Amino acid sequence: MLAETICAAVSAAGLGVAAVAAYRKRFLAAARIAGYALVPLGLVLTGVVEWAAGTVFSPTAWVGVGLLGAAWGLFLATRAVERRRLARASAADGSGPRAAAPSASAPALGGAARGAVQPGSSPKPKGKQSAAGADDDFSDIEAILKKHGI
Repeated sequence: MLAETICAAVSAAGLGVAAVAAYRKRFLAAARIAGYALVPLGLVLTGVVEWAAGTVFSPTAWVGVGLLGAAWGLFLATRAVERRRLARASAADGSGPRAAAPSASAPALGGAARGAVQPGSSPKPKGKQSAAGADDDFSDIEAILKKHGI
């Protein structure tokens, strides 16, 4: 009952503000304000306000919200425990994350295996050779820039 009274008062105040705006020859603003002012009254007449007030002030509804929160917390806790167990098992093996396929690439394994050398491949050279590889990458870019006169 209180929620319906408040909504009716808000609608009446909004319509009063719209009337003042219309008196000042601001008809577009008056129409917009009147539209917003009629929304609470429409919600009261459709029964939405009564339903929402019954839900908000209902202890049964809040117990249901609490139970949903507890279920969500249990799901999160079990997931965290499961991940911790998997991390301990992989650390005990010393193998790190396992690939779904034996020949999976480093990005498929995740961040931990990026620096690891894949079976059948040689380690990356370091020092001046890797700098020469970077120069080869830039030579293509330099050729394109020279072609366009830049």
